[in-house]
Parts: sequence; C-alpha cells; structure tokens
Amino acid sequence: MTVNRAEQRAATRQALLTEGRRRFAADGYHQVVLAEVARAAGVTKGAAYHHFDSKAGLFRAVVAEVQQELGERIATAAERYEDLWEQLRAGCRTFLAAGTDPAVRQILLVDAPTVLGWDEWRDLDEESSARHLAEALTALAAAGIIADQPVEPLARLLSGAMNEAALWIARGGDPQTTEQALYRLLAGLRIPA
Repeated sequence: MTVNRAEQRAATRQALLTEGRRRFAADGYHQVVLAEVARAAGVTKGAAYHHFDSKAGLFRAVVAEVQQELGERIATAAERYEDLWEQLRAGCRTFLAAGTDPAVRQILLVDAPTVLGWDEWRDLDEESSARHLAEALTALAAAGIIADQPVEPLARLLSGAMNEAALWIARGGDPQTTEQALYRLLAGLRIPA
C-alpha cells in the first residue's frame, strides 16, 4: 500500500508532536533541542522546521494538544453526572487533578505561561477548559442553582483561582486541601435550597 504525501506529512507531524511532548514533559522547554527531537522522531531537522518553524512552534502545538485533551477530560468527567452542580464540581476536580500529572504540570503549568507569555497561555486555556467552565456556570444560572448574574466575570474569577490553585499544586501544594477549599468557595455561589 502506498502512502500519499498528505498521510506522510501527517505522520511526520504527529511523530514530531509525540516526541516533542515526551521531551518537553520530561526535560522542560529550555532543555529540549529541536534537532534531537527530529532525530528521535526519525525525521530530518529540515522536516521539523518545515512543520513547526522553531522549537517554540513545536512547543505551541504541544501545548494546544495538551490543553485540548485536558478540556476533553474535564468535559468527560462532568458528563458523568446529570446534576448540574455535580458536573461543575467534577470538572473543577478534574482540572485541579491535572496539576498532579507530571506532563501537564511541566508543559501547561510551568513552561507554557513563561514560554508563550501570559496572554497566549490564557487564550489557549480559554479555548479549552475555560469555555467548559463558562458553559457550566451559564447552565447553573439558568437552572436557578446560582444567582442570575453576568457569567463572564464569574468564569474569569473562578478560572483564575483554579489556574493559581493548579500552579500551586504543581509546585508541591496539597491537592486534597486545595480541592476542599475550592468546594467551599463554590458553595458560596449556590443559592440555598
């Protein structure tokens, strides 16, 4: 069976992403050399530059991939529950737990904010997990579980708090006490039954 050019390009790109992700997670951004990633992926340095322009380009693609997967993980965790409040708690719990995953910790929480810059890091977060948070808060307000209020500032406040908590966990903070603190914070949003 012959492999067409598009399939070959896709396979090369995926091999670079996979090896780049492995190395960024294990060694951190500043210790990774693009030529070594290419060699380990079985492609030329020229192919790596063709697909990603630079180490920063490869890293950006890896960050986007990890963010996308995290967003999907959060959505899946939330969808396990029918109760809207439990969906919110499950999504938040899953996001915080990501801070204990060594690859997520190194790529998303340690390196991405400094390598990509705060604005780009926030944009990627907004496209993935922060969007799910805003959707959950909108549903909770519509159901009368939390006060009807503008969702965007509330989502940004909670997203910022959870990002900081995940960063804290990534740097050695206690996940269990952080989760309990988050639940107490969320409970303050709930309208008493």
